[in-house]
Amino acid sequence: MDYLKIKNSASLEGTINISGAKNASLPLIAMCILAKNSVHMKNLPQVVDIKTLLKLLSNLGATCEFSQDSVIVNTFDLHETKATYDIVKTMRASILVLGPILARFGHCEVSLPGGCAIGQRPIDLHLKALEQMGAKIAIKAGYIEARTPNGLHGCEIIFDKVTVTGTANIVMAAALAKGATTITNAAREPEVVQLCEVLNASGVKINGIGTAILKIHGTDGQLLNINEFSIIPDRIEAGTYLCAGAITKSQLTLTNVEPKHLGAVLSKLEEMGSTFTLTDTTITIHPAAHIKPVKIVTQEYPAFPTDMQAQFLALATQADGVSIIEERLFENRFMHVSELQRMGADITLNGHIATVSGKSNLCGTDVMATDLRASSALVLAALVATGETHVHRIYHLDRGYDSLEKKLYQVGANIQRLKE
Repeated sequence: MDYLKIKNSASLEGTINISGAKNASLPLIAMCILAKNSVHMKNLPQVVDIKTLLKLLSNLGATCEFSQDSVIVNTFDLHETKATYDIVKTMRASILVLGPILARFGHCEVSLPGGCAIGQRPIDLHLKALEQMGAKIAIKAGYIEARTPNGLHGCEIIFDKVTVTGTANIVMAAALAKGATTITNAAREPEVVQLCEVLNASGVKINGIGTAILKIHGTDGQLLNINEFSIIPDRIEAGTYLCAGAITKSQLTLTNVEPKHLGAVLSKLEEMGSTFTLTDTTITIHPAAHIKPVKIVTQEYPAFPTDMQAQFLALATQADGVSIIEERLFENRFMHVSELQRMGADITLNGHIATVSGKSNLCGTDVMATDLRASSALVLAALVATGETHVHRIYHLDRGYDSLEKKLYQVGANIQRLKE
């Protein structure tokens, strides 16, 4: 297994190019199941989760042709309708194939999903919505068995809570359904917006894109002609590198970024003392000499993202004062706290609230990544810790970050990927 060896990197300088968004790529790859043509996607990040989902599509009969940061997916000969446990267990986002397979073939078997152990992420909202659309669903031996005796039909769906994958799944199912489907309390994340925009450009009329109420006009089973498109920049990767600049007090410039997707992150960094120079596609962080404490509550977009909670918690260890970070979306997303405490962080947990007392003098040691974003938090802490830090289990990191150690090395970080 690989691990990262990181030494104190007090001063970084330079430019980091942001990759395409993993969380936008995954539903768009699943969307290819709805296409009658080869779909060309550009700006695709080179991360494990992407390769896993493409492998799943290949197992179903699709062909996937890679060329640098792009892929051409052809699902014309798709014939299998069973997404098996051996792949789905590694990544929760595999559930995204449920809606499009069911819409196209009228039946499917999809293993119950796995992924990061950050808390319960039930799929009952997906299943309830599909049942409203006419699906018959049973759970047998760890598989979701779904069929549509009379096809999927449009209806009124109200999600009890905001669900990003649930919204994406139902939007894709509704794309081929008969009639119009209205989703109330839909997710508004940029990744969901791009999925809707691509479908809209492919002949599926969607009203309300970017709002909490979506109306999808289905094609009554007609497959789509999907034009070439580029994946939006990864806002979470961008936020992570902004935190790297803030925690090391280094000026960094990010390119191929979408500043408007980072409103809540930039706002909190400004509260902590940083300032920014923005263009349409770049962000330069001018870090504070003294980091101020902050109060953060994770909520659905456009509020502060749960996927940035761990990184800001690491940053808060270097603030001059007490920061309060409240996690409202997942009940088990503070597993990185114990590892940061091993490095000397002063953090107290009380249920879903972390109290971070700074400034902590962090010391390098051996730490273990517990999930995707926790691993990046440990990397950030290691950049300012004295001595040497070894971050183990970085297969979590590789699920969502494209060449993180190379990008940090290029701006001056003392970081190496080594074998155990």
